Amino acid sequence: MQLTIKHTTEYAYQNPVEFALQQVKLRPLESALQMVTAWDLEIDGGKIETSYRDHYGNHVDLVSATRATQSLSITATGTIETRDAAGIFGKVYGCAPLWLFAQSTPLTEPGARVRALAENVKQSSDTLDGLHALSIATLKAVPYETGHTGSKTDVETAIDIGKGVCQDHANIFVSAARVAGLPARYVSGYLMMNDRVDQDASHAWAEVHLPDLGWVGFDVSNGVSPDERYVRIAIGRDAHDAAPIYGLRGGTGDERLIVSLQVQQ
Repeated sequence: MQLTIKHTTEYAYQNPVEFALQQVKLRPLESALQMVTAWDLEIDGGKIETSYRDHYGNHVDLVSATRATQSLSITATGTIETRDAAGIFGKVYGCAPLWLFAQSTPLTEPGARVRALAENVKQSSDTLDGLHALSIATLKAVPYETGHTGSKTDVETAIDIGKGVCQDHANIFVSAARVAGLPARYVSGYLMMNDRVDQDASHAWAEVHLPDLGWVGFDVSNGVSPDERYVRIAIGRDAHDAAPIYGLRGGTGDERLIVSLQVQQ
């Protein structure tokens, strides 16, 4: 499937900014499941200082804001050819060892609620079936609804709130899979929705490593495994590691974030 994507993130600053630096992970990497036919990153109100691969293998651009600017816009556009592999990314490994993805993080530190969800995997005679059961149980515990959680919401808090978004679902699933003894990771990217082109944000799902299959994906929010409608951007141990944009700034006044995203065939 050929997917066309345009993703704009704009920061509007109340006062001229003294300093701002953004860590940008918005360049998809080629794999057996996706081929990048065209991709560009356009910066307005700043520039790319340097680019590199992080320890997870993600492509990172460090973007600085022009001194005294009151807006910074980052736009990723391109076309990707994707294919369906029934959610199986496979035995693809980079610099990060499997044991790293078995470690918890502040966002994914398990408590009693996550450990209870992990029983779906532990008590199943088939690990893959148990993971699908975990996906269903996670969505039941935290139905999809925006406006209740944020980028700093940890897994136990999200379950306690009882409402969340794809970021919460992926973090919870990853945490519970690790409790069950499986390496697991967070994936950020894009999803073409069948009923709309314009979206409010990028997407996220989870992957678990199984000895026979390698990495296998689970989109808890939609109750499916990733197919040709999905484009991978970055991976990490949690939402923070794989965040499309993360940074800091110096100066006074508030900032406003505006996100525009279109994904279409």
